[in-house]
Amino acid sequence: MRFPGPDRSGTIELKKVALVTGCLGQDGSYLAELLLEKGYHVVGMDSAGPEKCPDDRCNILRHREFEFLEGDLKDAGRIEGMVRAARPDELYNLAAQSYVPASWCDILDVLDINAMGAGRLLEAIRRHSPNTRFFQASSAEMFGTAAPDVQNEATGHHPRSPYGCSKSFAFNLVRNYREAFGIFACNGILFNHESPRRGFQFVTRKITRAAAGIRLGRVEKVVLGNLDARRDWGYAPDYVRAMWMMLRHRGADDYVVATGKTHTVRMLVELAFAVAGIGLDWTGKGLKEKGLDCRTGKTVVEVSKEFFRPGDIKSSSGNAGKIKRVLGWRPKVDFDSMIRLMVEYDMKTFSQSTIK
Repeated sequence: MRFPGPDRSGTIELKKVALVTGCLGQDGSYLAELLLEKGYHVVGMDSAGPEKCPDDRCNILRHREFEFLEGDLKDAGRIEGMVRAARPDELYNLAAQSYVPASWCDILDVLDINAMGAGRLLEAIRRHSPNTRFFQASSAEMFGTAAPDVQNEATGHHPRSPYGCSKSFAFNLVRNYREAFGIFACNGILFNHESPRRGFQFVTRKITRAAAGIRLGRVEKVVLGNLDARRDWGYAPDYVRAMWMMLRHRGADDYVVATGKTHTVRMLVELAFAVAGIGLDWTGKGLKEKGLDCRTGKTVVEVSKEFFRPGDIKSSSGNAGKIKRVLGWRPKVDFDSMIRLMVEYDMKTFSQSTIK
């Protein structure tokens, strides 16, 4: 593991060192780019090797101030050795099993990665690098069906998935390490945030990719679950900027990161297809509802029970008043602009690819 040293003039570089877990994912890659732009030396850890790095983020691996380490949050020895060697100024835990429906398939693995993984990082900091500032990517999924409809930092937790349970455990562990050991540890309670780097299994990217593919004749239709589920969707680069601001503040605390505006899956579908140049006519109800291309009459959107979650949350919205007031954070990209960026990106990648 290398660290900043003398430059060619012999002057000692005093670069901040940041360690980012999950560095090749959506949030991790955007955060690594931000930190590199801010002059940090970034140590990135991911369970996927560099050979699996998507093309749109390989620039990070080539940066002279980026160092990649392959590792897993389940490996306590690896984590302890990494923190002991790096003694980073800041550590951002963005690694997780993050696809909520999949968390029902291997519950113990989700708990090991998302809950115990955060614990292993915190314990390594406590033992070997107590001055490290720690960020935990918490999730609005912790709230589940807790009232009220708009959640803030004081809202109780009633998670409705193993993923939400694992994030609630980690959230409370961060608070305990902050209060018991004086570690500078923050929770960012992140509501849904998307981008062209979002995985294809997530509903936003599934929809934008389908809209682009249908428009270009590469995809026939998209099959979805609850079209009336309502979410607070923001733009991922805005949210990683919030993470960085939390660790730059004078005191550690927990903050909701959200737009405060909600949209249904149906609204997302209509917007994405409109950006792709496809108007939709809806017909039928419930599981028989379909979206028809208004020009051709072909079915391009279907609904299937397969994609309804157990204990699904009907609506999720965040009150980001605290982070706006204390840190001065504001989202810069709105919902419509974000979906347009995603559809245009997917149309470009479809046009450049010969593979469906």
